[in-house]
Amino acid sequence: MKKHLMAYPYALWMLIFTIIPLALILVYSVITIDDAGIHFTLDHFRRVFEPIYLAVFWRSIKIATISTIICLILGYPMAMILASKNLSKKSILVVLFVIPMWMNFLARTYAWMTLLERNGLIATIIGYFGIQLPSLLYTENTVILGMVYNFLPFMVLPVYSVLVKIDKAVLEAAEDLGATPFIVFRRVIFPLSLPGVSSGIIMVFMPALTTFVISRLLGGAHFTLIGNLIEQQFLTTMDWGFGSALSVVLMLIIILSMGFAMRYEKENQGGGLW
Repeated sequence: MKKHLMAYPYALWMLIFTIIPLALILVYSVITIDDAGIHFTLDHFRRVFEPIYLAVFWRSIKIATISTIICLILGYPMAMILASKNLSKKSILVVLFVIPMWMNFLARTYAWMTLLERNGLIATIIGYFGIQLPSLLYTENTVILGMVYNFLPFMVLPVYSVLVKIDKAVLEAAEDLGATPFIVFRRVIFPLSLPGVSSGIIMVFMPALTTFVISRLLGGAHFTLIGNLIEQQFLTTMDWGFGSALSVVLMLIIILSMGFAMRYEKENQGGGLW
């Protein structure tokens, strides 16, 4: 009985801050309010699928996908280095890697603005060599850079947590059987690390798809992602119905992405080692 009582505060928290807000978003996405009252409508969802808004969705998915791939390419080797049995003072390096996450997200993004602006540190250093650079801000590549910088730890840490738990006896057995380091990685290490890779992909892709701070600061007002569009509907135009419809479609995209990643992970786990 006491265990059930301990769960009540968590259930109340979920009800107030998760279930009720989601229910309100769903309700606002299918109603319209005018002088005659409240009416059921699907016009908000019809607007979502207009070409101009589909282009925003596509741009957001493309940038989130590119950022996730770059984080995987950079993060997996880093996780392997941190998990290496030959690496001394491993815990100190892990802490140093995590320290930037303790810094305010907005402050980290503003720091990149200072580095990349026309008279910033990077342009100043390159200017000493007689090379004049235009402003590096307000481009798609700058937004991707900001996402990779902010979300890279979310890729490294899940992969590291899986790699560090791999039984070293399995790796030694593969080496004793004549497997080269590449074969050991391809047939043993990578298949066993797929749960961490799947978690890392989800943890990077979701915030990269929904972010609005990075694209607003590093991409400028003219660079709109789906997170910026939803923010504008709720805070600027006050069109809560359309903003809710955009949020519902975005949630469906995220759920489908998570389902695909989890299904891929289960298929590889069920198939055993390659």
